[in-house]
Amino acid sequence: MNFTDKQKGIALSLIGVLIITPDSLFIRLINLPSWELLFYRGLVPFFFLFIFLLLYYKKIFLHSFIIVGISGLLYALLVALGNTAFVISIQNTNVANTLIMIALTPLATGMLSAIFIKEYPSKRMWLTIIACFLAILFIFYDSYKGNRLLGDFFGLLTAIFIGGSAVVVRYSKSFDFLPALLIAKLFTLLIPILFIQSFSGLFTINSQQFYFILLMGLFLVIPLACMTIAPRYIPAYEVEIFFVLETILGPIWVWMVINEEPTTKTIIGGIVIMFIIFVHTLMELRQNKKNQPQI
Repeated sequence: MNFTDKQKGIALSLIGVLIITPDSLFIRLINLPSWELLFYRGLVPFFFLFIFLLLYYKKIFLHSFIIVGISGLLYALLVALGNTAFVISIQNTNVANTLIMIALTPLATGMLSAIFIKEYPSKRMWLTIIACFLAILFIFYDSYKGNRLLGDFFGLLTAIFIGGSAVVVRYSKSFDFLPALLIAKLFTLLIPILFIQSFSGLFTINSQQFYFILLMGLFLVIPLACMTIAPRYIPAYEVEIFFVLETILGPIWVWMVINEEPTTKTIIGGIVIMFIIFVHTLMELRQNKKNQPQI
C-alpha cells in the first residue's frame, strides 16, 4: 500500500506525540535535581540511539556523522537547548503549565518559518498566534502571583527551541538528521556537566529511579526519531500541531498517578489555547481539502 507524503508525516507525528505523553510523569517520579535529571536524559537516549544507528547505518555509521554539516549541528544544539529548557520548566511550575506553553510550538514554528525560510503561514495562523498570546498573558499573570513565572518562561523557550529545530529539518528536508539526533543527545549530556556541583549524586540513584530513567530514555528516543523525520513530508508547523495532544494527555497522566492538579486559571487559559489551535487546525485541513485537485 502506497502512502502519500501527507499521510506519512501525519502518522509519524501522531505516533511520536502519543509515545512521549508520559514524559512529564517520569520526570516527577524520578525526582532528581534539574541538572542530574538532564544528564540522564542525555545519557540513556544517547545509548539507545547509538545502538540503533550503529545497526541501521552499519558500514557507513562514521561517515553519516562526518557529513552532518552546519544544519545538523544547529538542529542538535536546538534540540539540546529545548530539552534543557523543558526540564527547568517542569521543575519550576506545574506540568500543565509547561505543556500548555509547549502547545504553542506550532505557532512558534510558523513565525520562525516565515522569518528564516520564507514559508509563510496564512493570515488565520497570525490571528491564532495573537489570540494564543493573550491567553499566555493570562496564565503568566497567574504564575507570577504563584511564583511559577520562571517555569512558564522556560516552557515558552522550549516551544521556541522545538519550533526552531523543526524549521531546520524543513529547510534541509533532503538531509538525514538521524545522526544529528545522536549529537543532540550528546549535547544534552554535556550541558549539565557544566553546572553540576557534585557528581556523587549521579551515582546514588535507587532501583526505582533507575528503572524510570530507562523508561524515560526509551520513551524519548522513538518520538524524537518520528518528529525528526516527519517534517520531510509535511510543513514543520503542521508537525508541531500534534503537540497539543501532549498538552491534554500529559497532565492527565500526572494527575492520575501523583494527583498534581493545575490551577483554575491554568485550566481556563489552557482550554482557550487548545480550542483556538483546534479550530485553526480544523479550518486549515478543510482549506487544504478544498485546494486538492478533484479526480
